[in-house]
Amino acid sequence: MSWSLGLGRLPGVVTARTYRREWLRYDVTAGLALIGLLIPAGMGYATAAGLPAYTGLYATIVPLLAYALVGPSRVLVLGPDSSLAPLIAAAVVPLAAAGGDPQRAVALAGVLAVLVGTVLLVAGFLRLGFVTDLLSKPIRIGYLNGIALVVVIGQLPTLLGIEVDADGGIARIGAIAREVVTGGIDPIAAVVGVGSLVVMVTCRVLRVRIPGVLVAVVGAMVLSAVVGLDEDIAMVGALPRGLPAPSFGGVGWSDVAALLGPAVAIALIAFADTGVLSRTFAARRGADVDGSEEMRAVGVANIASGVFGGFPICASSSRTPVAEQNGARTQLVGVVGAVGVLAFVLLVPDLTAYLPKATLAAVVLVAAAALIDVKGVVTMWRMSRVEAGLAVAAFLGVGLVGVLEGILVAIGLSLLAVVVRAWQPYRTELVELDGVPGLHDITRHPEGHRIPGLVLVRFDAPLFFANGDLLDRHVRELVAHAPTPVEWVVIAAEPITGLDTTAVDELVDLDRYLANKGIRLAFAAMKGPIKDKLVRFGVGDRFDASHFHPTVRAAVTAFREHRRASGDADEMER
Repeated sequence: MSWSLGLGRLPGVVTARTYRREWLRYDVTAGLALIGLLIPAGMGYATAAGLPAYTGLYATIVPLLAYALVGPSRVLVLGPDSSLAPLIAAAVVPLAAAGGDPQRAVALAGVLAVLVGTVLLVAGFLRLGFVTDLLSKPIRIGYLNGIALVVVIGQLPTLLGIEVDADGGIARIGAIAREVVTGGIDPIAAVVGVGSLVVMVTCRVLRVRIPGVLVAVVGAMVLSAVVGLDEDIAMVGALPRGLPAPSFGGVGWSDVAALLGPAVAIALIAFADTGVLSRTFAARRGADVDGSEEMRAVGVANIASGVFGGFPICASSSRTPVAEQNGARTQLVGVVGAVGVLAFVLLVPDLTAYLPKATLAAVVLVAAAALIDVKGVVTMWRMSRVEAGLAVAAFLGVGLVGVLEGILVAIGLSLLAVVVRAWQPYRTELVELDGVPGLHDITRHPEGHRIPGLVLVRFDAPLFFANGDLLDRHVRELVAHAPTPVEWVVIAAEPITGLDTTAVDELVDLDRYLANKGIRLAFAAMKGPIKDKLVRFGVGDRFDASHFHPTVRAAVTAFREHRRASGDADEMER
């Protein structure tokens, strides 16, 4: 009973139970419209990942069916993607080359997909979706532009019929340039490849209703069959007959260990892409998608892809909009698309014998062009030079050093930027303005006036080991340069959201320093959890309740009452 109840909660089962008959026409239409994109895109991204083209179809069919059952989004289309292809190639191709068996790459890619799926599944159950925040906007922009460069460098030789052995960004660019200059281009392959590229771009510019990818692929296949190009240039070749099946032969535990690191990186990218796309399309429909549930669903789809001869996948930013624009209502769209691709594999596998590899390279290049975001980099440069620098670092790292290495370097730089910002936070002195309520930043309002005997300090960051001394020195400097003798120092502590033991020691040292000068240290608007930490760290006795004020204005009022009382006491003594 419990098992049946568990299955009954799966999104696909819930949708099936509540399915409306009027949705069927829209779902079938959208699914059929997808098929023309799923086939060439799947094969193209497989070749970009260094794998046989047919694996891209397996990585399309199985994940679509799996996600239709467990996926929370009703319109998301999963499958091979250009943003993952270079990562897969970087992880699989070197290991496959070491074995010498052409099928070894397929087995390694399957294991990689299972590992990626397992990472996502475990992370989803642990609700670790927040880790994708490591890929900040600058990192994502730089990464995607870098991926676009990697894809272009990887596919240009196939597009132009060039033989290039060099690996790595700079070396490969140089090798391609030498072949172009010395006339190493295959003219027939180049005409077919560039022609396919022109057809796709023209269809997009003219907004032709039939997808340009479909027009280019079908046109190239017809041309190849009629003219006999299969004897002159490289073709994709006929697909293997039969259903997708497990293929893990020849993979050892050492290979699994070598794939673990890339699997984590790919899982991070896959969920980041899927999560953003899922939330975007859910918001358009007034729905909400749980990130952890989405992470688990993508994990299941990846495991299914790997088990049945595919490779790591994620949501597609090019095919999902096609499904939505054609009226998709439910996950049945993915089922229709998967069945259509499966029918192609089973019924007409020989058709791809007439599909030029140059045309498939053009398909991938068009997809890569969609990743390029020069405008985003320029806008970011105007907004923040530091973040633009991170984007450029990610681009150069991914595009020229290595995809996996570039991502790790970019994430490291992003974390370093966070530390630097917290290490050198904004800090200021607060002053009063005539006729304006509240306390104000003296940097922005130099016309403001200080309250005699009182220094008000605002520190806009968590207090931790790297910046505790900075607050200490800032307060001492303000006290030393105050125009009148200082009696109180009040720290406007509302922006302080964190505290560690090193920072507490700095506060104690500051309090002792000020006390020796007859100055009282107090805090205003400090958050309850930060007060609790002061008590837990053993300095609650030093900073008792009299040191804390609910607001900055309350602290100012208390100071003025203190001065008035002190003045009255002095008057009585006289």
